[in-house]
Amino acid sequence: MENINKKNNIWFSERIFPIFTALLSAGVFAGTHMYYIYHIGAFNEIAIVAMLQAGIAGGSFGAAAAFGASFLFARILEGPLVGILDIGGSIMTGVGIGIPAILLSMGITGPIVSFPLALLTGGVIGLVIGCIIILIRKYTVASSNSTFGAAIFYAWKKPIAGGAIIGAMLMGALFPIIIK
Repeated sequence: MENINKKNNIWFSERIFPIFTALLSAGVFAGTHMYYIYHIGAFNEIAIVAMLQAGIAGGSFGAAAAFGASFLFARILEGPLVGILDIGGSIMTGVGIGIPAILLSMGITGPIVSFPLALLTGGVIGLVIGCIIILIRKYTVASSNSTFGAAIFYAWKKPIAGGAIIGAMLMGALFPIIIK
């Protein structure tokens, strides 16, 4: 059996990770295009897609935008710590629901109405997400052999507040929902 150097293996290469996230995000964003145009194809749970549908029907995208964007933000922060990106939380919810809801709330429909533009937009978003995760990982976890504070809480058998909670709090502070 050959001794395979994991650093030279494409599946373990950090340089290929942004390409994977770009391809995943392009597909998911294009799925949201399909849902927006044909009402089929969204890659998410029914309840989360219902938030987007409520925005499409009523014009208020606040719930979908805040929920999706907070998941995306939280998973980008968590990604370097666990070594992977949570596909359900960040790509499907953040890129598939949150970012389209933000764009629609601003009146930007081009990337959601046009299939080629949806693929391109999703791909660029995924590439940026992948690069951010690799950058964060390079300066935190990859620079040592520890996951910093998480190991302490694991040893104490104390749960850590999830990234979704932290992300929701930060996104709520940055983009508060105004009720009239």
